[in-house]
Formats: sequence, structure tokens, C-alpha cells
Amino acid sequence: MWTKLGSRLPRHREVPSATFAIHRVYSAAALVSDGAGTVHGVFQRAVNATAPRTDWTRAEISAIYNTPLIDLTHAAGTLHRRFHNPGAVQMCTLMNIKTGGCSEDCSYCAQSSRYQTGLKATKLSTVESVLAAARVARDNGSTRFCMGAAWWDMRGRKSGLRNIKAMVEGVHALGLESCVTLGMLDETQAKELKDAGLTAYNHNVDTSREHYPKVITTRSYDERLQTISNVRDAGIKVCTGGILGLGEKPEDHVGLLHTVATMPSHPESFPVNTLVPIEGTPLFKSTRIPFDAVLRTIATARLVMPTAIIRIAAGRVDMSEEKQVLCFLAGANAVFTGEKMLTTACSSWEEDLAMFNRWGLFPMKAHVEPVLRKDEESPFQVNNSFLADVPTASHQETSTTV
Repeated sequence: MWTKLGSRLPRHREVPSATFAIHRVYSAAALVSDGAGTVHGVFQRAVNATAPRTDWTRAEISAIYNTPLIDLTHAAGTLHRRFHNPGAVQMCTLMNIKTGGCSEDCSYCAQSSRYQTGLKATKLSTVESVLAAARVARDNGSTRFCMGAAWWDMRGRKSGLRNIKAMVEGVHALGLESCVTLGMLDETQAKELKDAGLTAYNHNVDTSREHYPKVITTRSYDERLQTISNVRDAGIKVCTGGILGLGEKPEDHVGLLHTVATMPSHPESFPVNTLVPIEGTPLFKSTRIPFDAVLRTIATARLVMPTAIIRIAAGRVDMSEEKQVLCFLAGANAVFTGEKMLTTACSSWEEDLAMFNRWGLFPMKAHVEPVLRKDEESPFQVNNSFLADVPTASHQETSTTV
């Protein structure tokens, strides 16, 4: 169905009245051939997806990422509604069960023993103290309880693994989803955690393969990918994402997304962190990542990984409420909430529940799986009649000094 707008547009210009039209897709890169000799195929197919795909090219993801942000955000929100309840946002709580003393050299991390950050190293928390914290989180509305230990890997930690399995079993008994992040993991350790009832394992790739060596040298990119593979093969859900603001460029956001979106299956969770500068770390004086780059990354993640839960993680406490809501509109559907997130500040349960109430959001239940919503299957149309009158230069982010 089409409606003529008369003198308000050039003669013969028509726009759809019953379907959403993208009025500007002016990045030359965004108009990539779909292999059949047509243009606009990449963005069109992404927005109209009814199932995930894992064969994305870097050029395709770049095309989506460089779409005008107003259109990118709207499109991501449209696709989000096809697979998720747009009002549901999961509340997750992350507890540091073993703080500091880590031998790695991650340039952003307060827990590295190589930097003078004033953080005191601790031993592994007791099972009882962890389960007490999990009960508090559950009673305040969290449905996923995450446990992090500052370790390089799990070798030689038999007693630690035994206690962590008891923590996982206890969290599971409370009706919560459980997630742990313990460093590198081999196949046997992953199987043990699966048998204990672990829901998900977090192991971020942090950034693009190209930028990664500038941030970390003590663990290779491929070692991270191997741990993720071990987790996936054990039947544990994968949680992997990145950190924005590590001195990277916009193309590194594309590289990060390409790494994750082309895994054998998409991760269940994609956390988006923004750098929280820690005094004493090499990245303490890094330029703050601008919000448009964060929003662009979230929206692109939603379009290339339609079924993943996108978690706004570290750095959210510095976002205004309005910025957080823009992230929800673009497809983010989980937050970390509680007293603290590892070593950084975190929004409280009370603050988040009040925000949810103001915007008509509600806490997501545990163990919710994405389902294609039949009432949201109608195609999202790109109106190419508008493309002739707009610039063809590639989009330039305000984050050129990221």
C-alpha cells in the first residue's frame, strides 16, 4: 500500500504507509551486493531475519554498523521484537568470589598483580557466603547470579573447582541461572561444571583480533576462542562479549562483532562493557568511549545476533537513564545490578526497578529462551526511492579517537 505525499516531496515520490521505510541508508558500504546483482541486500536481510545466521562477512557487518544511527537503532528494535519480549530485561548480579592477585597483564584490569591499583587480593570465598549473596540477589529480583574469580586458568585448582561446583549447585537450587568466569578452561573442567548444573560460562574476547595484542599479551586470542569452544562442546551456554574504550577504532567494534557472530553458534549472551578507568592500570587515562559508539555496537549486535541476550555490563552506572533506555530500544535486554560488579560500581536493585517502572519494563524470568514471535514476522522494508538524494560518503563516528 502506497500513499502519495503531493507537493511535500518531489513529483512521483511515494512512500509506504503501512510498513516502516528507512529513508536514509547513505553509507556506500551499506549498499552491498546481495550476490544476485542487487544492492541494499545486506541490511534488508538482517532486518527481516527469522533465524540466526553465522556466515557473516566482515564487510557485511561493517555495512550494518555504518548505517545512519537513527535507522540502525530503529531497525534493531524492530528485529528485537521479533525474537524477544521488548519489555523484559534480565537483572543479573555478579559477585567477585576471588579478588585480585591475577598474573595476567590485561591493561584495563584492577585485579592484575602487575599494577599498583590498591586492590587487596583475597582467597576464594566460602560456599556459604556466596549462597547467602545469591539469596539476596534473588530476593531483590535478579534471575542470574554470576561468580567471577581472578585466575589465568583452572590448572591445579581441584579444591577450588570442587567448591565452585558446590556454589553452582546451590545457586541452581535457588531457582537462579548460574554463570561463572574463571579464566581458561579445558574440556574436562567444562564437563564437570556442566554436570554441576552450570547455566553459562563467561569468557570475553574483549576486542577485535587485530587490536587485542595492544591490550593483553599473557593470553592469546586463540586461547580465548579455545576456552569458548570447550564450553560450547560441554553443552554450557556461552557468554562472550567485549569492552569498548580500550583505545580501539570503530573497525575494531566490527571485528569484535564478526568474531562473535561467526562462531559455530551464536553466544547465549553478548555483554557490552565500557571501560571503567582504574588508576594504576595502563588504560587509566584512555579517552572515554562516546555513547553513539556504544549504541551503534549494541544495535549492530542485535541485527547480526538476533537471538542473543545483550547485556549492558561494566560502565552502565555512568550512563544516564535516557541513554540506558535507548540501549533497550536498540535491543539490549539485560543489566548487571546489585552492590558491586567485580571491582567497579553498579546500579542498585532499587534504582533499576524504579527505572523499569517508569518505562514500562519488567524483570525477565530465569531460563527464558528467544522465540520467533509470529505477530512480528512482517517484513521491514527499505525504501530505495529515497537513496538517490543522499550523500554516498561513509558514516563518520564521533568516536574517531576511540
